[in-house]
Amino acid sequence: MQIFYTPDINGVEYNFNEEESRHAIKVLRMGINDEVGLIDGKGTFYKAVIASADPKKSKVLVKEVITNFEKRNYRLHIAISPVKNPDRFEWFLEKATEIGIDKITPLRCERSEKKTINTDRCNRIIESAMKQSIHAFHPVLQPLTRFIDFIESTQSRSKLIATCEGFRQPIRTVYTVGTDTVILVGPEGDFTEYEINQAKTHNFVPISLGSTRLRTETAGIVACHSICFLNS
Repeated sequence: MQIFYTPDINGVEYNFNEEESRHAIKVLRMGINDEVGLIDGKGTFYKAVIASADPKKSKVLVKEVITNFEKRNYRLHIAISPVKNPDRFEWFLEKATEIGIDKITPLRCERSEKKTINTDRCNRIIESAMKQSIHAFHPVLQPLTRFIDFIESTQSRSKLIATCEGFRQPIRTVYTVGTDTVILVGPEGDFTEYEINQAKTHNFVPISLGSTRLRTETAGIVACHSICFLNS
């Protein structure tokens, strides 16, 4: 079943825009009565069929509505430093969305090499990954945020910081299944000692993601998958 992202769907009929219509009819060769899946980014999955196969304005009819589609019993927020190569950060966004994540905050740290992100492009990558993995909830991409501002404002029962320095505990020993959690992932070169100490002051618990040294984007994926695996 082909999946389409339809954030503005409202009712039992929906008209694809020209881009989606052309993709469905010209590229995918779909026709009347072919089944499609629609996701609205708010947790609802719609089973529908094509009612009008117009390559400029196709219409679909909704046959079934599933709310809270595959909703998880926990929420995961990863705050991660963008890396110098934007492709690597975009790869993290794609894979984390496929695995399952609720919020992503690009984190500006002392050692961050990248100071900006292309928000529109990042959201397009997230939406494509949602369709690929059939996730009905759209992960929230937050604005680039200074490290100190983030740790001072974050409220969560579980707050973790992935680092290579000092005493750290395996993630499985400090995370409670079913708990909403925030995980900090630093830049290449890790967080500074000052940042780690500030995070600990704000009740972030240092964790290890394994015995090997990981790239930033790999660490983000490992953190994301670890929480998913522990909750499975």
